[in-house]
Amino acid sequence: MTDPEFWKMYFETLLELLTFLALLTGLLGLAIPVFPGLTVMWLATLAYAVIQGVSGNMTWVGWLLFVLITLLMVGGNVLDNIIIAKHMRDRDVPWSSILLSFAAGIIVSLFLTPLAGIVASPVGLFLAEWRRIKDKQAAFANTRSWMTGWGWSVLARFGVGVVMILLWGLWAWL
Repeated sequence: MTDPEFWKMYFETLLELLTFLALLTGLLGLAIPVFPGLTVMWLATLAYAVIQGVSGNMTWVGWLLFVLITLLMVGGNVLDNIIIAKHMRDRDVPWSSILLSFAAGIIVSLFLTPLAGIVASPVGLFLAEWRRIKDKQAAFANTRSWMTGWGWSVLARFGVGVVMILLWGLWAWL
């Protein structure tokens, strides 16, 4: 057990396993609206890059793949907000209701659980819209547009997350 090659391979395998688990956690967390899953995934690859760089194992291909992963993370986070806001703005939902909805999700997630935040965000939108337009059916229709936008954004972010994992897999295992 004093063979240095054994320990090098052991720590490399441990690093890859921990990075992969963090990537999966971020990917699964994408279903929660206020959870920054793509950012969690990016942080895992950043830690991987730093450790590989410090140990002298980072090549130009690794840096290139890390840059691509970074661009995907930024683009995916922007795309998420665009998709949800577009669905809501298509129904003329004002920004004040949209922001109240996001705030309700974040605040409830902080004090209760992220799952409660998933419920609080559309409920907050429904209440804001019901108060604004004084029509339950129209408020529900606007809330349904939020839910549709959220569903599409989850799919888009999940796709981006899968591509991030595939790029990291190329980097780590090739």
